[in-house]
Parts: sequence; structure tokens; C-alpha cells
Amino acid sequence: MTDQAPPPGTLRPGGRTARTREAALRAAEDALIEHGFDALDLADIARRADIGKTTVYRRWGTPAALVADLLIDMADQSLPRTETGTLDGDLRANAELVRKTLTDPRSSALFKAVITAAAGDPATATALHRFYATRIAEWAPCVEQAAARGEVPQGTDAAEVIRAVSAPLYYRFLVSGDALDAASAERAAAAAAAGARAGVFVVRGGGGG
Repeated sequence: MTDQAPPPGTLRPGGRTARTREAALRAAEDALIEHGFDALDLADIARRADIGKTTVYRRWGTPAALVADLLIDMADQSLPRTETGTLDGDLRANAELVRKTLTDPRSSALFKAVITAAAGDPATATALHRFYATRIAEWAPCVEQAAARGEVPQGTDAAEVIRAVSAPLYYRFLVSGDALDAASAERAAAAAAAGARAGVFVVRGGGGG
């Protein structure tokens, strides 16, 4: 046999196995929200989900693999990109989606737990990076469409524009503790749009400096 088995927690099956995965992931969410990553225990997940411990250990193996699978599921469940027909409208929609996610009592607690886990666990960090790469890739086309309409210069780095929208919101969420209100989301979107129109995010040619 030359095929390699996929890493724990990366299979995406259907039927009973899908129901088992769903139960375990929801149990993992609850456990992370209640106690954080350091207290995450696969035996506790099995108890919460009412599934066999052997099944949980065989499928995920480690808490980090379970969190990685949870992040895959979170990316799958994220709301699709909104298309308003203008860069400003699209970026406002993105900012508001981020704001609502970070202010929802359940999802905000979950994100804090996962981000804390990623700070000390390389496997969780890799999964978190993959999650955000997926979300950025989902929204980047709105900037590419804006470039095609002439709203921003050609060569604008679409991913960087999307990062610029969410970065100040995550700063408030994780660092400053300032209010994450609609006005802050509006400012983040407006600043990113203004920078994009001014060419701040245009990819420059090579060369040092």
C-alpha cells in the first residue's frame, strides 16, 4: 500500500460518522468555551457527546487535532461573501460580519479559546492560519471585482485589503478592549477602502529598500 492515511480529524465522511463528528465538535465547542484549551480532554468530549472514548481517540488522537477539525467546520459554516456591487459596500459587509462574530457571546468565547490555544500549540496555530486563509480567500474577490470596475488600482493585493478590514476589529477584541460597535466596523471598512483607492495595497515590483 502506498497511500498514506490522512491526519486525524481531516476526514469528511457522511452518515453515522458525520453525526458522530458533529456531536464531538459541538461538545468540543462547549468545553473550550467553558474551560479553555488547556483543560480540553478527549474522554470528556466523548462523555459530553455520548460517543465511545475509543471512537474519539481513534478519530482525533489529540485535543489539537480535534480543534483543527473544529476550525475546518467553522470555516465551512461561515456565511458566504456578500456582494453589494461596490467596494465600500462589500467591505462594510465584511466588517459587520466580523464584528457580529466577535461580539456573539458563544462565538467570541470560542474564538478567544482557540486563539489562546494557537499561541502555544503549533498544530492548532496551523489550523487557525488555514481557517483565516479560507475566510480571506472567500472575500478577496470583492477587491478583484473592484479593480475590474476601476474603483481601485490594478495590482491591488486583495487579501491585504481584507486583512486591513478585520485587523482593527481583532485588535479591539483581543488587545484594547474598546467597544466593538457598528461605528468601529464602519471605520475599519472605510479606512481599508480609502487605502485601497489610494494605492496603499498595490503590489510593488521587486527590489530592496
